[in-house]
Amino acid sequence: MLNEERIILMTRMASYEQGEGRKNVKIGNYFRSDYITVQVLKSVISAIVAFLIMFGLYMLCNFEEFMKELYNMDLLAFAKSVLTYFCVFVGGYGVITYVICTWKYVSAKNSLKRYYHNLKKLGSMYKEQ
Repeated sequence: MLNEERIILMTRMASYEQGEGRKNVKIGNYFRSDYITVQVLKSVISAIVAFLIMFGLYMLCNFEEFMKELYNMDLLAFAKSVLTYFCVFVGGYGVITYVICTWKYVSAKNSLKRYYHNLKKLGSMYKEQ
């Protein structure tokens, strides 16, 4: 005879395994600090590349003005302002990534805990039968 509660639980677990569970298992295989470090490192590299592209485009668009003002401007102050923008951009991007990845890791671990709890529950249903 079929047990409806067991079938519902198995269906819910199979749906989780096929969808959200795949991502969560990949995240859950890491230690918390390792996962967050890898993700922040990837995002910082991406932010550096993005900043360099944006700065390059800005310089291309304003190249004539830059060349006119080159001898009149304080190059050290210009370099400091560019470095400040760079640090704020990359640092802000890193902090945002840290917060988001910490939240993703915690939610993935909680989801996996519920999944493993349901596995134990399913196992106990089979033992009862």
